[in-house]
Amino acid sequence: MKHEMKISLPFYKISYAVFFTVMLSLVRGVTYSDEVGIALEAPMAILAASFCADTYTQEITSKRSEIQRLCPMKKRMYCIYRRIVIQEIFLLSVAVIGYGLFFLFQNPRVLYIDPNISENETCQFFIYFAAIAVTLAFWGLLSNLISCLFRNMWMGIGGCLILWLITNSSVGDRYLGAWNLFSYTFRDTENGSDFSWICGKIVCMCIGTIMVAILPKIIEKRG
Repeated sequence: MKHEMKISLPFYKISYAVFFTVMLSLVRGVTYSDEVGIALEAPMAILAASFCADTYTQEITSKRSEIQRLCPMKKRMYCIYRRIVIQEIFLLSVAVIGYGLFFLFQNPRVLYIDPNISENETCQFFIYFAAIAVTLAFWGLLSNLISCLFRNMWMGIGGCLILWLITNSSVGDRYLGAWNLFSYTFRDTENGSDFSWICGKIVCMCIGTIMVAILPKIIEKRG
């Protein structure tokens, strides 16, 4: 496990992920507490795409993939999935820290006029946690999948960037609505009882499941 962590989380990756999140919490202005999740989701998605793009392609560029081909496919896939999990856990930790940094640096106002403010804020955080976990997993898996398909990490990042620009836009919101990959970002924050945005996260999970299933076939042919 330590060996996998060294490969998956080199110092430069940890540094730019933390720096990115700290800077985002400083320069991305928010007024109300329910805007914090909106400010974080899309940037963290593109961070996950760039962070996970070389999960396996680094094996190709370093020629270690030739050695891995000697191992059974099951063992190779276990290694890849373990690295993805390590990276996703780290990114999720950074996303949680980033949420707290917004409150530390900007102290956003709370919209709820309710005696149970703390309960509302706690509920809002756990909703953010669930949404960002799905978002990070989706974009990390997608970036890695495209990179493996083309044997190039920049293709993985570029492919994700194109999809990111389409879905994280007014056009994506208009045509996809609650089924948008960034449905959490475009949700109606004034209506706390509206959870139709969950449809977008279900789409992410379904596509993510498909990506996990087809990744072994791509590795077998292209790895």
